[in-house]
Amino acid sequence: MQVIGLCGASNSGKTTLAEKLIRALKARGCRVSVVKHAHKRFDIDRPGKDSFRHREAGAFEVLVANGQRLALMREFEAEAELSVHQMLAELSDLSALGLEHWVLVEGFKHADLPKIEVWRAAHGARPLYPDDPFVVALAVPAADALPHPCGLPRFDLDEADAGALADFLRSDPSRHEYHAPDPELG
Repeated sequence: MQVIGLCGASNSGKTTLAEKLIRALKARGCRVSVVKHAHKRFDIDRPGKDSFRHREAGAFEVLVANGQRLALMREFEAEAELSVHQMLAELSDLSALGLEHWVLVEGFKHADLPKIEVWRAAHGARPLYPDDPFVVALAVPAADALPHPCGLPRFDLDEADAGALADFLRSDPSRHEYHAPDPELG
């Protein structure tokens, strides 16, 4: 599977870019998965539903599935912060089936994965690209001047469909091929 991170300041447009990129990659015949870090408590289940009741009763995992969807909810007994690599290990690798499988990782700006930095001058946030060797491209509004010159590919954040970015990613998929770190190496 190919993995690319979307990193940047809060409210910079990462989720909007992810939506566009999902559509653009799907239009090109790719399968797309997403790993998203949530900083706050979240719930995908609703009170009163059987699966909610099972979790509330103390189930470690609840898997709910039908003909169109599968959801796995896992409860940790103590606070646990999973690494991006642990989350990626939870996904099915569809590339083994001969499918072009992309995983967009949103919210892990310090991860050791290739990343596209989403940056807006209006936010005033310090960009990551000057100091982060994992940033492989930039997505910025066309009118924004970069605070530091660089030779990275630059894509218009406001492009309607993210087609140019999808084509860039697919032009050399091996550059984004995911290899899980060796647990023996730490």
